[in-house]
Amino acid sequence: MTDAASLENYNFQKIVVTVGAALLVIKFAAYFITNSVAIFTDAVESIVNVAAGAIGLYALFLSAKPADRSHPFGHGRVELISASVEGAMITVAGVLIIFEAVNNILDPKGISALDTGLILIIAAAAVNFLVGTTAIRKGRKNRSVALEASGKHLVTDTVSSVGIIMGLSAVYLGELLGHDISILDPVMALLFGAFIIITGAGVIKKAMDGIMDKADAGILMKAVACLNEHRSEAWIDIHNLRVIKYGSRLHIEMHVTLPFDMTISEMEEENRCLHEYVASIFGGSAELVMTPEPCKEFSCIHCSRDCGARRAEFIERINWNVDLLAQERQHAYGNHVVIRDIK
Repeated sequence: MTDAASLENYNFQKIVVTVGAALLVIKFAAYFITNSVAIFTDAVESIVNVAAGAIGLYALFLSAKPADRSHPFGHGRVELISASVEGAMITVAGVLIIFEAVNNILDPKGISALDTGLILIIAAAAVNFLVGTTAIRKGRKNRSVALEASGKHLVTDTVSSVGIIMGLSAVYLGELLGHDISILDPVMALLFGAFIIITGAGVIKKAMDGIMDKADAGILMKAVACLNEHRSEAWIDIHNLRVIKYGSRLHIEMHVTLPFDMTISEMEEENRCLHEYVASIFGGSAELVMTPEPCKEFSCIHCSRDCGARRAEFIERINWNVDLLAQERQHAYGNHVVIRDIK
């Protein structure tokens, strides 16, 4: 394992897989006891939970491996592949559930022992919710797409279970009062099958965004806030800010405009400080690459340093924000100023 975050992700995914396997047995037991298609919906989704959890576990194991000659940026991208596979499996499960629900509407089956089945499903839902919310929290904290996807899948399963519990409770109460409203069973399965398909599509979209290196607005905002907080007088401008996620690791790069008369030693000191500030926000999971660039004549209006080579008066510092720092060139008013001698 390369760092504490990766190890934490991997170990918790083991818990997700173990709990998922136990709940799978419980839910299928409830289905065979009750013959409820809604409980069958829950049980089928648990199959996906276990299979996807195992895939996620292997993905987290690979993503935690250190960079090597063949993978200079590490193995973190495998988490995105894992999440996309999990999303596809969730979607397929939703389709199968809808198919079974339609069959049940056309050919109704009797429901039995709902009291026992409800107790088993309520217990499974409570455990699912606890493990799922914890997985999401840890996944977001450690920037693990795979662990967060597993957590969202469990929470989705919990939402489905809650709806099923409410519907079957109504069916059970109807039985006690002498009313047959068992049609609610396949109808609930239809609704939650559609909900599961939508959730799976969302997981796939997020994974595809990561594979295509879509910018993470939250991480970029943290990076810009860090730069503004620790802004050095020597950092005249910053542009071409890029953040790429590789599993729980971040690759951050930026071009920093520095005074043209700076020595290499002085540039190295600015580079060290920049690394230190970024590490204070993202910890050891961030890899920073700073590309120094010399200031131009149009940079003078944004530089407050005392400089014998100044060609224009200082007007104001550039106000950095995400959109500005993401631009590919140094910033100035039209990138030109009227140059005049300053006495």
